[in-house]
Amino acid sequence: MVVFIHRQHHPLQSRLREWQQVRTWARLIREAEALWHVDVRALRRIGAEELSQLLEEVPPAQRQRINRWLDRYSVSTRLQRE
Repeated sequence: MVVFIHRQHHPLQSRLREWQQVRTWARLIREAEALWHVDVRALRRIGAEELSQLLEEVPPAQRQRINRWLDRYSVSTRLQRE
């Protein structure tokens, strides 16, 4: 015989879970609003650094195939063939 025991959530646990959810939403909203104040030049600099690092890490054997995808995505970056 199987007996199912349903745990009753204590009011304290429910309040804690609700507090954690509210805090999480508030943090997400705060982070989204913080993006409104980001300096665009800083984002471009970070993007340029990330792009240069990626270009160095691409395996030479895959560059031709990656260039085809870059062409489809209509981006200006192309990888040099060695």
